[in-house]
Amino acid sequence: MKKQFKSACAALILSLIFLTISVLGQGKLEDYQRAWSLREKYESLVSNVPERPVWIEKAPRFWYRKTVKGGQEFVLVDAEKLTKGPAFDHQQLAAALNKETGEKFTATTLPFRAINFVENEKYLEFEFKDSVWRCDLASYELKKTGPARMRSGQRDGWQDLSGPPAQAASTESKASPDKKWEAYIRNYNVWLRSTETKEEFPLSRDGSEGNYYTYQSLLWSPDSKKLLAVRIRPGFRRLVHYVESSPADQLQPKYFSIGYTKPGDPLPVPQPVLFLIETRQKIDIDNSLFPNPYSLTEFSWRKDSRAFTFEYNQRGHQVYRVIEVEAVTGKPRAIINEESPTFFCYSSKKYRYDLADGKEIIWMSERDGWNHLYLYDGQTGQVKNQITKGEWVVRSVERIDEEGRQIWFLGSGMYPGRDPYFLHLYRVNLDGTGLETLTEVDANHTVTLSPDLKYYLDLYSRVDLAPEMKLRRTEDRQVLLELEKADLSELKKAGWRAPEVFAARGRDGQTDIWGLIIRPSNFNPKKKYPVIEYIYAGPHSSFVPKSFFAWNQMMSLAELGFIVVQIDGLGTSNRSKAFHDVSWKNIKDAGFPDRILWHKAVAAKYPYYDISRVGIYGTSAGGQNTLAALLFHPDFYKVGFAAAGCHDNRMDKIWWNEQWMGWPLGPEYEASSNTVNAHRLRGKLLLVVPELDTNVDPATTYQVVNALIKAGKDFELLVVPGANHGSGGVYGERKRNDFFVRHLLGVNPPDWNRLDIKLPEPRPSFLPRTPEEIIE
Repeated sequence: MKKQFKSACAALILSLIFLTISVLGQGKLEDYQRAWSLREKYESLVSNVPERPVWIEKAPRFWYRKTVKGGQEFVLVDAEKLTKGPAFDHQQLAAALNKETGEKFTATTLPFRAINFVENEKYLEFEFKDSVWRCDLASYELKKTGPARMRSGQRDGWQDLSGPPAQAASTESKASPDKKWEAYIRNYNVWLRSTETKEEFPLSRDGSEGNYYTYQSLLWSPDSKKLLAVRIRPGFRRLVHYVESSPADQLQPKYFSIGYTKPGDPLPVPQPVLFLIETRQKIDIDNSLFPNPYSLTEFSWRKDSRAFTFEYNQRGHQVYRVIEVEAVTGKPRAIINEESPTFFCYSSKKYRYDLADGKEIIWMSERDGWNHLYLYDGQTGQVKNQITKGEWVVRSVERIDEEGRQIWFLGSGMYPGRDPYFLHLYRVNLDGTGLETLTEVDANHTVTLSPDLKYYLDLYSRVDLAPEMKLRRTEDRQVLLELEKADLSELKKAGWRAPEVFAARGRDGQTDIWGLIIRPSNFNPKKKYPVIEYIYAGPHSSFVPKSFFAWNQMMSLAELGFIVVQIDGLGTSNRSKAFHDVSWKNIKDAGFPDRILWHKAVAAKYPYYDISRVGIYGTSAGGQNTLAALLFHPDFYKVGFAAAGCHDNRMDKIWWNEQWMGWPLGPEYEASSNTVNAHRLRGKLLLVVPELDTNVDPATTYQVVNALIKAGKDFELLVVPGANHGSGGVYGERKRNDFFVRHLLGVNPPDWNRLDIKLPEPRPSFLPRTPEEIIE
């Protein structure tokens, strides 16, 4: 007994010594400071990283932006002359802009990332401080020409699907192509005015405040003999209310509301109506083919005015139809009928292209289990042939060459043993023959085609391969110009480590699950490192970076003494339909069985990968996933930082949630609800709620808080006044870092109140964003 006791004590002492050694130098102030400076340090050391080029309209030239030491540079290339040089005089433009604005820009720090050549390349346009500026390239004189275009996030009412508001009378009219008629709205009805006699008369009389015609829907046939309109019976307009507690311009709070349609809400009912002008006949289109619309979109007349078409997305997203309506009788028929027992992914995999005024149609579908292209006979509604096929997927159609009857598209997953998410450019004939690869390098390719298809620009990289860009000739795929190759030499000298790509088998024992591993710059394989997973498992795409990046926020987190990983599990997109369908009515799954197996496979290979201390964090859908990890897999995930999470899919925006969770609302919504399952919490949780989140209703986080309090659970909550959708900015990131340092490293973070250190504000980056960052 004494020997056993001594052995146990010795083992405990050794464990404590090892733990002390393993966290030595981790989570300290110097680690935070190194993490804060990492982005600026790394991004300043990489040069010649190009962004996707842009062809100049009606010219064999293109421009692109690239990083240089201290900033950026714009380059102009002539594909015919094979010349390359600065797109403009950067020094002159900087001086002119400084003169107009009082700023102090240099040739390499111009404050815009995009340019536009106009008027035969005599002028250059760019945006700065909410304005469009025009530069005369002969004199370098500058002038403002108008407001900048609206940015993402500035849209008003983008979550409101209750229907366009009723308009008793339109202030404008829509002229017929022959200019003989003007159509407009009066007293909620469609009216017509003769431009010759000025006679006015109603085409409809059934419009009212609760069942009205909309001006936006008025669509003339090319022959001016028919007019299409849509009558709307509005849905329920739900409002989400906000209190801005700390406005910058006054002491007292402000209040506002936005329209926000949620799963299960009654939607507007659109009814297409056809008017025959000569007889003034009104035809309500029979809705038996579109009885329960989530939406009717893409209204368009055939060029010969024989018919019009529109697309019907049935509520629940299991039926999607392309409908053609005969223009004389108003009789509808379905020329494409797409049905799925789970979901038709209209939000990211719907593609249609009409050839020869609808005589043929190119259509994208996952009906054979993989995302492919089909050629339809537009007159019979039958499939003429499948254009692409195989256990790989079409990711996007880049160009249709009607004359050559070819399709240029990006695809992935065609090469066994390679990363199945890498994008490659392909070309194939419409009859399915002649498939050829136009990009060979084992990397992720961003391709830009010239308008005449004579050339293409191939920009490729991997997370462990520096970006390269080449100008190639389509005819023989010959490389005409080696445009750029990023220089990483200084970056590597500074201690930069490329992420490791890692694949392991998922829950079925057959499917490879892909992710990446990020280690700290001072990584020591003799230490044990806690693991933190960055998660975003939204089913609308895949999210693990595939292209090069010098810095990623995961790197700064790793610098505190962690290994940080990101994984695409089952239920995300861009693999097979079966892979994607795991998310169907089961958003809580989030691929966790695959993720856990992936972690275990890494730990089996690397002894320093400590899966007894696993944290997880994410924002938006990733916030929901993070809390779900702690609730449904508490034996594996111990610490979570959940920001702006949609914790109950009934509380979030309709379009995203009904797409995956289905309609009508069923018990699956409660089964996946973090709010309903909050009582399961066992690990350490920090919730973040942005006060003015117009993407995810902040109430969903407060409802989780309420459920946790009722269940007597301990947790932390950060409310960020004035913040919209996100994780709380630099303060939220510091709170996240502190939370992981405290609960995974087992040490106290720096005492920020005593140190009185101002949080560093992020500086503008000149490096291009990865496609995954843009999607997310």
